Amino acid sequence: MILVTGATGTVGREVARRLPAGQRVRLMSRNPAPLGGAGAAAQTVAADYDDPRSLERALDGVRTALVITNRVGGDDDARLVRAARRAGVRRLVKLSAAAVLDPGAVDLITRWQRTTEEQLCASGLEWTLLRPRAFMSNALSWASSVRAGQVVRALNGASANACVDPADIAEVAVRALTEEGHAGKAYTVTGPEPLTPAEQTEQLAEALGVPLRFEELTTEQARAGLAARYPAPLVEALLESARRQRAGAKSTVDGTVCSLTGRPALTFRKWAQDHRDAFTAGTQSGPARAAGTEERLQAVS
Repeated sequence: MILVTGATGTVGREVARRLPAGQRVRLMSRNPAPLGGAGAAAQTVAADYDDPRSLERALDGVRTALVITNRVGGDDDARLVRAARRAGVRRLVKLSAAAVLDPGAVDLITRWQRTTEEQLCASGLEWTLLRPRAFMSNALSWASSVRAGQVVRALNGASANACVDPADIAEVAVRALTEEGHAGKAYTVTGPEPLTPAEQTEQLAEALGVPLRFEELTTEQARAGLAARYPAPLVEALLESARRQRAGAKSTVDGTVCSLTGRPALTFRKWAQDHRDAFTAGTQSGPARAAGTEERLQAVS
């Protein structure tokens, strides 16, 4: 049995869709009602990290689990590790972030990610760490302004990030969950090239077949926009991350996707083509998905 936590999130959904047919799968979420797309054989379970009994039910009979947590500063990972040990789980595969490798990354989110990695590695269980760069799906936060005025607004338009398609993160995760040979490994997962927000805007315009204008945000404009959605400590963490990107800390490309899947990492141009509908007038699904907690955390990577 494989347990997928965070199964309603960006990566969890993609993993659930990609697990092999016939694989016993249990999908965990605080609210499993929206779950779907993983096949009829998948079980669903409602569980909360604050409820040890619900974790016990979710982990019963599980051999391997995908760990996705998002309460920054919380102890959800420690709670899951303790429950997994009691349940006899063999391996935990953890969604972390590439920023943990940057010695200059000392923001709140990255410090928390490092702590969760340490807890996992000290658990006594087999472990695998997945450290992606920023999700390409962060671009969904531009959908409303693209629909309303064919404009993309972002900070540091000339700074590059080797952002990755969540589908590729899921492909790597599936291999770590279902294959031997990944225990004790930490995989940095990036896209095939570093791209700036301005370059992403150009590629998105090509995919949509309409001209798009890029507008640079000032730090204060970005702070105000983030403050409308997130607590002040997270806002400052995200702005600190943007400063590191401006300094070139996020542009290195890693070959993990190709080495584990046998094909090149998916491009942003392909991602944009696959998600054209989110940027089309009358479509409302884009921003809601972009506001998810996984994207918020991976924005520091």
